[in-house]
Amino acid sequence: MAQIAPPAPRGQTEQARPAPARRAVSVPEVKRISVPPVWRELLLIALFYAGYTLTRMVLVQDGTGPAFANADQILATERFLGIDVELGLNQMLLQVPWLARTANIFYATAHFAVTLAIVVWLYRRRPQDYRWARTGIMIATGVALLGFWLYPLAPPRFLHSEGFVDPVTALHSLGLYASDASGTLTNQYAAMPSMHAGWAMWCGFLLVRLAARRWAKVLGAIYPATTVFVILSTANHYILDAVAGIALIGGAMGLSWFLYHRCPEPVLVLRDRTTSLLVQRLRARPRPVTADSGAVRGAQKTSI
Repeated sequence: MAQIAPPAPRGQTEQARPAPARRAVSVPEVKRISVPPVWRELLLIALFYAGYTLTRMVLVQDGTGPAFANADQILATERFLGIDVELGLNQMLLQVPWLARTANIFYATAHFAVTLAIVVWLYRRRPQDYRWARTGIMIATGVALLGFWLYPLAPPRFLHSEGFVDPVTALHSLGLYASDASGTLTNQYAAMPSMHAGWAMWCGFLLVRLAARRWAKVLGAIYPATTVFVILSTANHYILDAVAGIALIGGAMGLSWFLYHRCPEPVLVLRDRTTSLLVQRLRARPRPVTADSGAVRGAQKTSI
């Protein structure tokens, strides 16, 4: 006769049941974000800037007539819109000599020093944003060369008949074009768009967006505004130049971010397939057989 086990006492039923097995939670691996080698980036920056500078020099058109004609168009457009503030800022700056000298030095140095400092900071502290930010400023600078070529523009400091005064020559101050050599080694009619304003906006945007400290964010907001004030008051650019440079850097940054973060999957697949195909062809390429190598192989077979 089969025996039936007595029921478990109250209060022990839940303990007697085996505990359900816990599901193993897979922890996603944290990918370590790598940046390109330092030597490659330095070489890329040096080559790009050298090409940018040389291209500016080559793209100087014969004669300065088109540049001054375009300057008249810019001034007429700004006066029609009521935004021709360059002459007033230029006269105000000259009334404060120490500020004018400071602005001249700022115009000559900050454009390069601050931009390079932000590039280094991105490389070391924000590697996840380095590639798309670097590509953005390179795209904008490359497109700007077309503007320098297609629309040469005399800066306001050349328009003495309009009342503009170059604070570098007026105060015998240090500046980007203080010497004759520096003036002849660059294209002074490459003013549209203003890459001083564009690069400054690039630096300021990245500081405001990526910096962790509040003082750095405030500095990022102040720097582009200061740069625009300097380029206008020193009579190196028009306000439309600054607007064009800022718009160009904004569009290039948006395009670069999209290509790095929201690029369609078919484009990525096509890029990967093309890259792998090129690598395979390079590896499978037969080495040329010379007469010396054939003689060596024949000697080896004979000895065997």
